[in-house]
Amino acid sequence: MSHKQLPKEYYELLEELQATDFVLLELTLYLDTHPNDIDAIKQFNEFAKMRKQLKKKYEKEYGPLLQYGNSYSSYPWNWDDAPWPWQV
Repeated sequence: MSHKQLPKEYYELLEELQATDFVLLELTLYLDTHPNDIDAIKQFNEFAKMRKQLKKKYEKEYGPLLQYGNSYSSYPWNWDDAPWPWQV
């Protein structure tokens, strides 16, 4: 399968999404053992908001990230547009 030529901004945005996901995962693990840490909860919520904005920006420019109703499709159906984020 041949891949589309993607701009530098694609990789930068994808890396920012991945870094944000990592922070959210780490904060989730921390909060599982420190559920009353208000500062960590605030930080988690800030990154969750940032993640939502990054996802919206990514999907507007490059297509859906998640299936099963977690992301919208444009017309025509664009789930088969390559590459998927894990293919780059």
